[in-house]
Amino acid sequence: MNEDSTTTSMPSTASVAPIEGAAHLFQWSWKGKPVTAVYEITGVGKPILLLPAFGNVSTRTEMQGLTDRLAEKYQVVTLDWVGFGDSTRPPFDYTPTLYHAFLREFVQRVFREPVVVIAAGHAAGYVMQMAAGAQQGMPVPWSWVVLVAPTWRGPLPTALGEHRWAYKLLRSIVRTPILGQFVYWLSATLLVLRLRYGRHVFVDRRNITREMMRRKWRATRRRGARFASAAFVTGALDPILRREDWVSWFQPLPVPALMVIGDQMPPKFRVELEILAHFSSVQVYRMPGALGLHEEYPDKLADGIVPFLDKYLS
Repeated sequence: MNEDSTTTSMPSTASVAPIEGAAHLFQWSWKGKPVTAVYEITGVGKPILLLPAFGNVSTRTEMQGLTDRLAEKYQVVTLDWVGFGDSTRPPFDYTPTLYHAFLREFVQRVFREPVVVIAAGHAAGYVMQMAAGAQQGMPVPWSWVVLVAPTWRGPLPTALGEHRWAYKLLRSIVRTPILGQFVYWLSATLLVLRLRYGRHVFVDRRNITREMMRRKWRATRRRGARFASAAFVTGALDPILRREDWVSWFQPLPVPALMVIGDQMPPKFRVELEILAHFSSVQVYRMPGALGLHEEYPDKLADGIVPFLDKYLS
């Protein structure tokens, strides 16, 4: 591999280096500026890539419950997106182009052949857009796809509509050194985070513990955290702008795919997923949960995913 010296050489299979426990560093550059992304490897076996949802508290640790279950039989690679989690958070103009380039480079350098990917939330849109590249003759990095409560439209465009000029102005404000940091901190207080989690991320408020929220709040206080977070919230990381484009990625389905739909997902997102469930060949698993079902109900999610993985990877 081309990662840091803490990793060993790549074996001759589709697997990544079988080193567990410690975080690994993935060195990358964007427009000539260095970036360090953090990923973790757990378990031994055929590889699976886990991608957390975007958000101001996005981190690979939100996939920990699912990782623990899958690592009993497979080798699981969990990744912190650039700008989130433990990865570096430079003051880039974060765009879909950046994340497509980053994800493709990561997969090409870490895996020797197409890999199973499990993507939550907005990450699902990036995964499917890369899979749809097969229609233009581009190589597809995925052998099989699991989309967990998938979304493609950011919070503000979903709630308030397509006022892109206003969102661009808001991003410009957030990028300023003093006012921007203050505005961002106001939007990510403990109270705001708890309200958001109780409204459309978690279903059972008893699962929103004080320790969990303080851990997520601390993530928002890291240096540079506001840049990628503001881009996501304002829709700048939306891989597409129209529902028709989202649906087109599934017709025809470029790779075998399983879509997980939470019973308590916000209506706007769930309606779009039900359309795909009825008018495409994607397989569907329905379960309790909202946008954060992968974190709130990891065992229930694993119960639905593992049989499909066993069938495909056996």
